[in-house]
Amino acid sequence: MLRTKDQYHEDLFKMRPNIYIGGEKVGRDDHRIRPGINVLDLTFDVAQDQEWKGLATAKSSITGEEINRWAHLPQNPYDLLQKQKLIRLTARKVGGCIQRCMGHDAINALAICTKEIDATKGTNYHKRFMDYLKVYQEKDLDGCCAQTDSKGDRLKRPSQQENPDAYVHIVEERKDGIVVSGFKMSITQAAYADEVIVIPTRALNEDDRDYAVAFALPGDWEKMKLITRPIWLREKDDKDAAPICKFGGSDSVIVFDNCFVPKERVFMCGEWEFGRRLALLFADSHRHSYSGCKPAISDVLCGATALAAEANNIQMASHVREKLSEFAGAAELAYAAGVAAAIYGEKTSSGVFFPNEIYANVGRRMTGESIYHEFNLLTEIAGGISVTLPFKQDFQAEDTKRSLERFIVRNSNLSPDVSLKIWKLVENLGASPLTAWYLIAGVHGGGSPVMETIALSIGYDYEEKKRLARYLAGIDKAFDDSKALAIEPILERA
Repeated sequence: MLRTKDQYHEDLFKMRPNIYIGGEKVGRDDHRIRPGINVLDLTFDVAQDQEWKGLATAKSSITGEEINRWAHLPQNPYDLLQKQKLIRLTARKVGGCIQRCMGHDAINALAICTKEIDATKGTNYHKRFMDYLKVYQEKDLDGCCAQTDSKGDRLKRPSQQENPDAYVHIVEERKDGIVVSGFKMSITQAAYADEVIVIPTRALNEDDRDYAVAFALPGDWEKMKLITRPIWLREKDDKDAAPICKFGGSDSVIVFDNCFVPKERVFMCGEWEFGRRLALLFADSHRHSYSGCKPAISDVLCGATALAAEANNIQMASHVREKLSEFAGAAELAYAAGVAAAIYGEKTSSGVFFPNEIYANVGRRMTGESIYHEFNLLTEIAGGISVTLPFKQDFQAEDTKRSLERFIVRNSNLSPDVSLKIWKLVENLGASPLTAWYLIAGVHGGGSPVMETIALSIGYDYEEKKRLARYLAGIDKAFDDSKALAIEPILERA
């Protein structure tokens, strides 16, 4: 089925309270996580909208039924392109992260890796996972991906840590399941997800066997705690606040305290050789998702910067037009990298179509390196008003209203009300708790730029480029292009 947001709320608010905010144990109806719930509401709304059919929805490869695209396993390049487009368009509507891509990237990774583990180890994880995913699709569930462990001493491997809980690990194996313990951190939207999907965060060796574990649990599972930090804008409780103020997010430290996981929900249990593979499958899929998400952020920042230039009456200045073109370059190059990743992707043994890792990493690294610069462009054009603007109430108070209405207008073609709305947008984008979140997430989400550099160092064929240079220098008599000629984009739609 395709759930409505009301059905999502009904299921969510029935969950057992296991969220902690500021030392207080709360339910999922707590107002501090509502901005994040509002983001997910949009993902359910667009799936119900006839104009979004085929973009926000897809035909299940398991049941043949119409499902939410966030629960769909991509079958071809078109599916990846539609995912990328959906992320960009919905992220624009909420002014930032759409949040559901993480669960989507996790199910892609597990569908592929469980098939590969079975082929090597003779296990039965893939059928188990596909049975789980069938229910996930039929109930239109939302899952968050819990990948990042707290890691402890970065110079030590998981099995070498003084605190074994620095990485989630298997404490006990039973016939009916496993018991796990440990911490996951920086887990976005865990507080209002139906499911928590856990996968490894790094390469493992044989000594790390107990840390090679993947599973999924309902978000309110027994002996699982979510210690949550909500992120929101200052005007969230203002009934007249701008649309951007309705949306936000949250991140959680997830504590697994000798938590039992039923066997049917365990998708890796000790197969340490596949720790790196599963971690990178998620990371590369998520980096492709950034080719939709990050262009949306650039779109929002570009529009706000253009409005700020208009409010300052400098919209025709050459340096303004040059700075706006930098947004265009960043957004569309990142999006183009995602398109290339889709059409040069590959069909895996599981049937899931996976993006090309080189293009996915190129696009993600570029966006991570440019995010601070893009926020700086907004600040350069807008000026310091984002941190010095008087409070909204001062614009309404009898003693200060007239003065501030005259103060706020810099372009006589704009009314005081419109001018104030522009500068409040600049404040919310450029100087709010969400600003810092988007800056840090822009660098580290899906892996910091150094992780993309490592991926490119492993996957990119530098030797082929050196052979080309040897030929051009006259060192070698010929240059073999056969490998490059064999690479063809896959363009079928279905």
